[in-house]
Amino acid sequence: MAMLPEAPRVLSLANQKGGVGKTTTAINLGTALAAIGEKVLVIDLDPQGNASTGLGIEHRDRGLSTYEVLSGDCSLAEAIRETAVQRLWVAPSTMDLLGLELEIASTSDRAFRLRNAIESLTRSGLYRELGFTYVLVDCPPSLNLLTINALSASHSILVPLQCEFFALEGLSQLLSTVEQVKGALNQELSIHGIVLTMYDSRNNLSNQVVADVRETMGDAVYETVIPRNVRISEAPSYGKPALLYDLKCAGSQAYLRLASEIIQRERKLRRVAA
Repeated sequence: MAMLPEAPRVLSLANQKGGVGKTTTAINLGTALAAIGEKVLVIDLDPQGNASTGLGIEHRDRGLSTYEVLSGDCSLAEAIRETAVQRLWVAPSTMDLLGLELEIASTSDRAFRLRNAIESLTRSGLYRELGFTYVLVDCPPSLNLLTINALSASHSILVPLQCEFFALEGLSQLLSTVEQVKGALNQELSIHGIVLTMYDSRNNLSNQVVADVRETMGDAVYETVIPRNVRISEAPSYGKPALLYDLKCAGSQAYLRLASEIIQRERKLRRVAA
């Protein structure tokens, strides 16, 4: 009997503040991990569906989506789509997700729909065939039931923070939510790291924010900082990750460094767990 691949590491990208580079990070980190040999599934849990669009999946082509997965109308394996990036797949989202919270609010497993879907995926023939090593969950910009589902299903959370004046505002609320989920729903959950985004080295404020966040959060902050970069902003309009649109731009190179740093942290976590 063939051995099943090792279960994937599930990381949620979450921040209740919008415009911090969360979806951009999901798209480009997923692409960077795939580029260095990992097999990655991006699960789009944001009703806006920007991660799906940024990975080249048009609205009209989405068919089964994460709404059908979480509502129980299809399996995660049925919703997964290939992307133009080798070793990268996506489970797309649609605006139907906006109504999901009301639909499942009274069910006993409302916080575990995604966890159950991922566990079912790891028992599927598709998983035997593809053997994902990482699952990245792109959360909506709010701490709602969709985000709770993501945190309940994840090993760790990755927090994008924009290099702006109010960067740390709201972070304490997110960290408090993580602790609540850890206590009540998912004892494994941890903070994988905080990634600073939209950094402008010419801006004194950006430099001050980097210093403040590192002083406050210490080793939780990744060494890699994602610069403000025009090519990163342009790429989604072409339905491509920045690494496909312009591999040599500063943003693409930063996401490759971040992917390497995440894998290094994963190795340390596994050594500690062993």
